Amino acid sequence: MSEIPSLTTLRPTTLQEKITALTDERGSALATQEYFVNMGPQHPSTHGVLRLVLKLDGETVREVIPVLGYIHRGIEKIAENSIYRQIMHLTDRMDYLSAFANNWAITRVVEKAAGIESNDRIETIRTLMNELQRIQSHQLWWGVFGMDLGAFTPFLYGFRDREIITDIFEETVGGRLTMNYIQPGGVMFDIHPNFVKRVKDFLTYFKPKLAEYETLFSDNVITQKRLRGVGLLDAKSAVAMGTTGPVLRASGVSLDLRKDEPYGMYGKLDFNVPVGTIGDCWDRYWVRLEEIRQSMRMVEQLIDNIPEGKFMTMKPAVKIKLPEGRFYGQVETARGILGVQVVSTGKDQPYRIHFRSPCFNNLWVVTTIAQGWRIADLVTILSTLDIVVPDIDR
Repeated sequence: MSEIPSLTTLRPTTLQEKITALTDERGSALATQEYFVNMGPQHPSTHGVLRLVLKLDGETVREVIPVLGYIHRGIEKIAENSIYRQIMHLTDRMDYLSAFANNWAITRVVEKAAGIESNDRIETIRTLMNELQRIQSHQLWWGVFGMDLGAFTPFLYGFRDREIITDIFEETVGGRLTMNYIQPGGVMFDIHPNFVKRVKDFLTYFKPKLAEYETLFSDNVITQKRLRGVGLLDAKSAVAMGTTGPVLRASGVSLDLRKDEPYGMYGKLDFNVPVGTIGDCWDRYWVRLEEIRQSMRMVEQLIDNIPEGKFMTMKPAVKIKLPEGRFYGQVETARGILGVQVVSTGKDQPYRIHFRSPCFNNLWVVTTIAQGWRIADLVTILSTLDIVVPDIDR
C-alpha cells in the first residue's frame, strides 16, 4: 500500500512555486476572470443618477460604459412649447451649479436675435454673479472631491466657505440652488444694498482660506500619489472628444470663451487662463483651484466699479418674438462651454431648441482614460471631470 502524502507535500512551499501554481494559461501572475459590475446609479462617487457598467479584470478596469437617462426630464421639448421668458427657469435645472451662466446662454441668443438692448450695469452684474458662482461651484467640487478620495474634512471646509456666497445670492436673487436671475433685457432684481460690502468681506475672508485648502489637501502626500500621472488625457484626444472647460485646459489647450470670445465685461478685465501640462488628474485639480484665484481677481476689478443705470431695459410683460432663422450663442460655465441653438419660425415660441452641454462630452473621456487603472483610480478620474448629471440628461 502506497504512503498517503502529507498536506505539506501537496502545498507549494516556496514563493516561486506559489506563483507558478497561480499562473494561468495567459501568463498572468494571478488567475483572474473578467466580469461586469454596475457602478451606480446610487453610488456616491457618480455625483448624481449616473450608471457606469464596468468590465473588470480583478481590480483593473478594462472598459467603462456610461448609461444615461436616469434623470431625463425632456427640457428641450418643454422649451419648444414655452415662450422665451419661460425657458429661462428651465436652464438652471441643468447644471444647477452654473445656473447664472445657463440663464445667460439662452439670454444672449434671444437678445442678439431680437435686438434687445443691455447696458453696462446689467453686464457688470451678470459678470459678477457668474464669477462668484464659478468660485462657489469649484468650492463644492473641491469638497466633494476630497470626500471621494476618503478625506471628509475638505467637504466641511468647502461647504463652510461656499455658504457665504450662497447667502449673498439668496439676499439678491431669493434662491439658493436653482437660481433664475438673468433674463432678456437685464436681470430679475437689482443687487441688494448689502451686496458690495458682503462680496468684499468674502474676498478678504476667503483668500487665506484658499491657502489653507492647499496646505490641508493639495500638499498632502496621499493626494499627490492619487492624482499625479493618473488618468492622462492628452491635448489631441481632449480636442477630438469635444471636451471644454477645465478638463480641456488641463490638457494644455488654452480655450476660454471669456478670453477668446469676450462677452459681458470680460473684454475689459485683466485675468489669466490656467492651463495644465500633461492632462492628468493633478492638472485638472490644479486648474480649478487656480480658476478660483482668477475669478476672485475679476470680482475685485468689478465690485467697486458697478455703473449706475437700470437693471432692466424692457418691461417684463413684453412679448418676445425672434425673427425666422437659426441662432446660436455660447458661454463659459464652470464646467465648460454651454451652447444654445434656437430655430425660430417668427413666433413667440422656438420651433426647435438644443443645448450643447459641456458635461456630456467631458463625461465620455472616462471611456478611454480609465482603461488600465484600478477601481479606486476610476473614482478619482471621474471626480476630476466634475460631472453634473442633470446637465447631460436634458
